[in-house]
Order: sequence, then C-alpha cells, then structure tokens
Amino acid sequence: MFEETFTASEGAAEGKTIGTFVDRMLDQTDPQDLRVFTTWDGFDLVAGVLFSKLVYSEDSRVVMILSPMAVATTRQGEGTGQSLIRHGLEALRSEGVDVALTYGDPNFYGKVGFKSLSLADAAAPLPLSYPEGWIGQSLSGAPFEPLKGDCRCVPALNDPSLW
Repeated sequence: MFEETFTASEGAAEGKTIGTFVDRMLDQTDPQDLRVFTTWDGFDLVAGVLFSKLVYSEDSRVVMILSPMAVATTRQGEGTGQSLIRHGLEALRSEGVDVALTYGDPNFYGKVGFKSLSLADAAAPLPLSYPEGWIGQSLSGAPFEPLKGDCRCVPALNDPSLW
C-alpha cells in the first residue's frame, strides 16, 4: 500500500524508494524502537503510519519520528490519515513518549498538532533537503523545549535519500 500510494502521488521511483524503506523498517528495526499503526477495511489495508525512535545524545526525553505515513489512494480525503495519526500519538503519549517529530508537509501535519521547528529546536539525523518540513510536538503536556545533542535514528531511516 505504501509503494502504491507514493507511486500515485510522487511517481514510480519514489514509490519504490518508500516501499523498500517500509520493508527495511519492518524487517530491520528492533521492535522496541518501532510502533506501527494501521487502519483496515476487512482485509484491505486503508492506512498505515510508522513511528521509530530517535535518540538525542544529551537529552533524556523519549522521542519518536513519524515516517512514513500513507493512505490508500481510493480512501484519501476521508480523514482516515489524520484519525490514525491522532490514535498513534495518543498511544505513544500513553507509553511515555515525550516528543513526536516528522519530516513532511506542515499543512497536513499541522492539523494533528505538529508545528515548525528549526534545527536549533531539534537536530535532524541527516541534512534536510526541505527544512520547512521539519516539524514536531510535545506529547508530555509540557511546552516543547529544544532537544539537546546530536540526533541518531534507526538504521533503516539513516539513508540520505529519505531526507
């Protein structure tokens, strides 16, 4: 579903890149560092979102990054994606995750509480090709405070072509 969705919106090359990335995330990421949330209609996958752990070298807070997110092309515009993200964020909050970050469209993710960040607020694990898309939110109830130190992501996300 991820490959099909990204192929439809971004082209075959991007679809293949994201499909391969999702396969690597699921196969290679320690289950303690990965959360997967999905929406199904019977046996059909409608939407999926993955969150993986980020570690900041000088910060004790628990941080997760949303990447990637996809909604089947036939089901877009129904609010399914936003509902699934809200569900995922609430589950992370209940697990004690302090901060959620993502790298995407601020207009879309702003609808579920993400706000623009600078690299001074939160270092990215790799150089960003679209810095305006670096966004995040506090899940702890406290105001967002800058994350301290260098950032390290899970191996599957440590690919410059994704950033």
